[in-house]
Amino acid sequence: MITRSLLDRIKDRLNKGKAIVLVGPRQVGKTTLINALLKDISYLFLDGDDSVVMDTLSGANTETLKSIIREYKYVFIDEVQRIPNIGLKLKIIVDQIKDVQVIVSGSSVLDIHNLTQEPLTGRKFEFQMFPVSWTEFENNVGYMKAQQQLEIRLLYGMYPDVINNFGNEYEILKNLVSSYLYKDILALTGIRKSEVLEKILQALALQVGSEVSYNEIAQLVGVDKNTVSNYIDLLETSFVIFRLNSFSRNVRNEIKANRKIYFYDNGVRNMLIGNFNFLAFRQDKGALWENFLISERMKVLSYQNSMAKPYFWRTTQQQEVDYVETVADEVNAYEFKWKAKKVKLSKTFSDNYKGSFTVVTTDNFREFLK
Repeated sequence: MITRSLLDRIKDRLNKGKAIVLVGPRQVGKTTLINALLKDISYLFLDGDDSVVMDTLSGANTETLKSIIREYKYVFIDEVQRIPNIGLKLKIIVDQIKDVQVIVSGSSVLDIHNLTQEPLTGRKFEFQMFPVSWTEFENNVGYMKAQQQLEIRLLYGMYPDVINNFGNEYEILKNLVSSYLYKDILALTGIRKSEVLEKILQALALQVGSEVSYNEIAQLVGVDKNTVSNYIDLLETSFVIFRLNSFSRNVRNEIKANRKIYFYDNGVRNMLIGNFNFLAFRQDKGALWENFLISERMKVLSYQNSMAKPYFWRTTQQQEVDYVETVADEVNAYEFKWKAKKVKLSKTFSDNYKGSFTVVTTDNFREFLK
């Protein structure tokens, strides 16, 4: 098992009188993490994918919940978003069965929020889990082996099963994309047009590192702009992609309303476009490097519970900065280069915003991901 950063953070929140909610995509290791957390503890496991569990919990009252839990002091409910009315049931456990620690996990942040937000206000600690981070990977395999595998990770990504099954990455990613992206997400939302979802995903995968126009994707796929927006919202709440908005504080000619879209995992992105060629033979290695660094940085910010806000920056004159991060009044700029190059920060940016400027390459990327 790859030791995960969230293990100690969640352990510190046990038995504080609140529910623990763990969200993240399928197969990133949520269940493995909770099992490791509770490995020396007797606990009740309830699978939200089980129809009996689903039906029983959705209609349970206080006495029914007490009879289900019995003498257990820890209860783990997996895929909690499948269970109707689960937010109210969790509220009952937290409020009425006070000596029980309930832990729930799920793979759709939107569904979980809809079910638990109001009932669990002030009654939960929530954590987001992602594919394995670079720090977790390096801590597990060691500095040298991690460095040797950098290009492999850019191609095949950071899902635990992918990392742990060297040589079988393609098959695992193929199954992951077909089952999670096309079956689970469609089933969760009731959307039946898998071909539309597939085309939108492929369009987004080909535009990594570029500004995304919903109108252009709509024309390419053959649907309206609102449909594209709805699918992208769905993919974001399911932890497949995330958006970076443009940074602006009203400097003249800044782009203010555009966005870039990145994938949480390079392997998923490459599977969608069917390209696992080595970097020496690819035209998109800059995009791969950028997607890797920004997705890894999102993990860092989340796991550290950082107040930093991520953006990109561009003007109508094509001046741009790959990544901008703000903390309070400080504005820090980053450019990403696969190989070391001399890069100058836009004078417009440097004249208007005070902060650091860093070119992130293979030589110094570890510092960016700490």
